[in-house]
Amino acid sequence: MDLIIGKLRRNFGRDVDEATSQQMFQACALVVRDIISERQLKSADKERDEHARQVHYLSMEFLMGRSLRKNAYNLGMVKPLTQAIEALGFSAADLFEEEPDAGLGNGGLGRLAACYLDAATTLDIPLTGYTICYELGIFKQKIVDGQQIELPDNWLDRGGAWLITKMDETEEVRFGGTVKDVWYPDGSHGIDHSGYTTVLAVPRDMQIAGYKTNQANVLRLWDAKSPTPVDMSLYSAGEYLKAVEQQANAEVISKVLYPEDNHREGKSLRLKQQYFFVSATVQSICRKHKAEYGTLRNFHEKHVLQINDTHPTLVIPELMRILLDQEGYSWEDAWYIVSRSVAYTNHTVLSEALERWPQDLVESLLPRIWQIIVEISNRYQSELSAYWNGDQSKLEKLAIIWGHEVRMANLCVCACSAVNGVSALHTEILKTDVFKDAYQRQPDKFHNVTNGVDHRRWLSEVNPELDALIIDCCGSDKYLLQPDALTELEKFADDAAVLEKLADIKKHNKARFAAWVQRESGVLLNTDAMFDVQVKRLHEYKRQLLNALHIIYLWQQLHANPNFELTPRVYLFGAKAAPGYAVAKEIIHLLNSLADTVNKDPVCKDKLQMVFLENYRVSMAETLIPASELSEQISTAGKEASGTSNMKFMMNGALTIGTLDGANVEMHQRVGDENFFLFGLKTEEVNEMRRRGYKSYEYYMQNPALKAVIDQLTVGFDDGVSYAGLAKRLLFGNGCPPDEYFLLADFESYRSAQLSAGRTYLDPKTWNRMSLINIARSGIFAADRSIRDYADEIWHVPHR
Repeated sequence: MDLIIGKLRRNFGRDVDEATSQQMFQACALVVRDIISERQLKSADKERDEHARQVHYLSMEFLMGRSLRKNAYNLGMVKPLTQAIEALGFSAADLFEEEPDAGLGNGGLGRLAACYLDAATTLDIPLTGYTICYELGIFKQKIVDGQQIELPDNWLDRGGAWLITKMDETEEVRFGGTVKDVWYPDGSHGIDHSGYTTVLAVPRDMQIAGYKTNQANVLRLWDAKSPTPVDMSLYSAGEYLKAVEQQANAEVISKVLYPEDNHREGKSLRLKQQYFFVSATVQSICRKHKAEYGTLRNFHEKHVLQINDTHPTLVIPELMRILLDQEGYSWEDAWYIVSRSVAYTNHTVLSEALERWPQDLVESLLPRIWQIIVEISNRYQSELSAYWNGDQSKLEKLAIIWGHEVRMANLCVCACSAVNGVSALHTEILKTDVFKDAYQRQPDKFHNVTNGVDHRRWLSEVNPELDALIIDCCGSDKYLLQPDALTELEKFADDAAVLEKLADIKKHNKARFAAWVQRESGVLLNTDAMFDVQVKRLHEYKRQLLNALHIIYLWQQLHANPNFELTPRVYLFGAKAAPGYAVAKEIIHLLNSLADTVNKDPVCKDKLQMVFLENYRVSMAETLIPASELSEQISTAGKEASGTSNMKFMMNGALTIGTLDGANVEMHQRVGDENFFLFGLKTEEVNEMRRRGYKSYEYYMQNPALKAVIDQLTVGFDDGVSYAGLAKRLLFGNGCPPDEYFLLADFESYRSAQLSAGRTYLDPKTWNRMSLINIARSGIFAADRSIRDYADEIWHVPHR
């Protein structure tokens, strides 16, 4: 309590009775930050003394959410912190709500990175995360007349309390200019880079606390600044806007997460962002390494750089640049170091997400990096040509530069010591399809590390009643550090008292979430109905539209048949669409149109309710997931790399309705048909239908109920908006194959699985038993297991 009072006085010039809740939150954050900082300094000293191998996790996204309660939890301080806040006259619950979500990510990729930070720290692995200090994170979503509007999300005003700026570790990043070869009298070669623009990368560090450990790690956020913020000569001449132009051009790099790239300016800014953060990162690592060892010759022995998706791929040529141009190493020596230092995690099989950059853009923006990429490409092409006896079809697939584009995924596959997928099915697709030829050539390079989630946050912290039940049944809290210990819970699968307690916990969590929704939006949820939930990024392959088609079917059937069998449902959606993704935005509009119609319809009262949750985010998920009962994981088989929300729902006792896609495959293997509502085509069946020529129109014509649903899209709903464009896209395509993601082919199977889920829900004993088994078998999907797999198979570092 005294520490908080001291922070209020020193940092804000306020006594407790004068402090606002915002100032009180920041004071608490600063107290907790100081404690983690002490641990982090000791951790750094220990790593230096032991010369430990460092892991560097490079990701464009870290979706951290809120940190105050999470850090207090890991430090074992939740109770004393809460007591201190209450003693000072503030509500702890309200104060935790004061913190903005650090929305430095778009979805699963960023949330996964945040989970891995926690797990690595808890496992005593020296790991530093790197990304950009976005001033505006993922946008705030506002629904106006049923449509998504994007608003800026300035999280730094309060969230900045966690950041420690280290000006003395600022790095310079260079863009543009011209590059010339220089030959010195001794015959050595150098590079003269002139006419470039410099941007300063200022590190702002967020300390990460582990659970029940003294280890503390760092998430380094690079902030972009101009070396000359104001041109005083222009300012003095009255040209005020021009005077600050250089500052604006530099700072725009860290302004916004994922600027739209459907125009050249957007592409240029995205490429600048990627190079900015990897250049600053690798310069910083090299500088510290050389200060410690005096050479970079042993760099690969002391560091591993994990590339999270293709966004940080430029770390490969950037590290080559430093070794070649600054250290004077030969190409062979530099490549030896780089190819043993870098590893790549692939997160997608979608071709549009495997980044390709226009050659002319890379050449003009990053001239020296372009030269290095060309050399890597030429050497790789020579190796491939020799291996494949000049087979052009193989070379075209594997080439780094082809058709005036730079293919980032192929650069990763070429350079990295390890390439991993993020679920068993996904990795198999990488081996047999996406990187088939590369796998055939170097099978030992490919690994699988199934994703995992921070079970301490996503079970224990967000669902304290369930945590207490697990500890009571298992006799200890050892599952928090040994998640496989959750299996002990299965002994109670037929214990009526335990199953009843589990049902009560779910009931309490539903009531808590319903109260939150009513407070936030005024909507009153029917807590006696099943909570059927689909929350994730809005993308066609994730098939929120299939869910909507089924709800239209239920609504039509309620009108057509008074005796229609329907277990009361509350359908909950949460999703943000990328600002430039027109079809995804239209699906959001549809969801809101349909919800408005269903919720006003007296025929649906107490039977069918539908709510689109505005501005879905981490803090919302923390209340929603413990309340969920049916988890929608319904992507087209072969499209979802892994998924992580499916794991969070499973850990909290929600049952899954899903396809055999991504990590659903492994979840289904763990719990079996009897504890999973499985439906839909399998990956090989999807591929076969695509080869034969899928005709969605035949499903439409042969199924009257489905036809009525599709026709309803064209007619529209109470707001008078027609969704004929979506109907045409499903039946005839629109610049893409008709029904590209097989919604119509899977509709009947999905409808049947939904019917089965509804009937099972009416048998509480069976439902609760299935729920308990899902929780008991979810431990394998903890991030701790994932990080141990990385540490053992890819990073080769010791762990707890």
